[in-house]
Amino acid sequence: IMDHKNKTRVTEFILLGFQNEKEVEFFLFAVSLLMYMTSLIGNTMIILLVCVDYRLYSPMYFFVANLSFIEVTITSTVLPKMLANTFSLTKAISFVGCLTQSVFYFLLGSTEFFILAVMSFDRYVAICNPLRYTIIMNKQTCVFLLLGSYVGAFFSMLGLSVLTAPLIFCGPNKIHHFFCDRAPVLKLACTDISLAELADFISSAVLLLGSLLLTGVSYTYIVITIFRIPSVQGRQKAFSTCVSHITVVTLYYGSSIFLYVRPNKGNAVDINRFATVLNTIVTPMLNPFIYSLRNEKVKEALRDAFDKCIGRLTN
Repeated sequence: IMDHKNKTRVTEFILLGFQNEKEVEFFLFAVSLLMYMTSLIGNTMIILLVCVDYRLYSPMYFFVANLSFIEVTITSTVLPKMLANTFSLTKAISFVGCLTQSVFYFLLGSTEFFILAVMSFDRYVAICNPLRYTIIMNKQTCVFLLLGSYVGAFFSMLGLSVLTAPLIFCGPNKIHHFFCDRAPVLKLACTDISLAELADFISSAVLLLGSLLLTGVSYTYIVITIFRIPSVQGRQKAFSTCVSHITVVTLYYGSSIFLYVRPNKGNAVDINRFATVLNTIVTPMLNPFIYSLRNEKVKEALRDAFDKCIGRLTN
């Protein structure tokens, strides 16, 4: 057994990022900054529209706004430090800052999957029980489901945090990633990480596959109900209310299951980074477009808001 008492503990980590030539790094910086600003503006716009436009006062848009809030906070947990490190000589992040970033990233990410499952339940009630929709999905139910998503995410992270806390970091401090992802950070621990890795794998599998199962069950009933609708127009209208959510679910679960629900997550570093970029930068940026371009109510609210702004500027 190694004696760690006389070893100096790590006080900071080095985020190696993409390790490209300076010209490539500047290009990645410009693209990432553009995508980050697009994500911030787009998701904030969705939140504001849901708050001010009466046509969007419904459970579905309530959850869409909260999903947008999660998108903003997740990208803001990772992107600012990544962008700052482009021009940093050391590319360092403090030990506490690294662990804080990791905890918030996975806490918010876990909440996101609970909310996606809740949104599938909302669509199930709307399509399979339309006459009881307003009774079942009342304000109290929506708030309870939202709070339940945060509480569920907190408890899913609690066990992992308890197992990670005793780990000692005293050796290498270079993380082959652009943020403090759990797998590459665990690899740097000086103590046995097998239990922490196992708990990480089980927690990720239960969270992702469990919420995906709930989503799958909801959509199984939705599809059965849609096929029972006699008119083609009625079927298309019912299905159109689910397309945006299905698209977001596919993007998130596809990349996240690849990243976290497999053993030896620390291997295939370049592929992991690419999948993380999709998860933390690309999808949050696409989210507002998915929900606005495919949704007539959101497009109407956007047009009205734009017309009001133009009217105020011209007067």
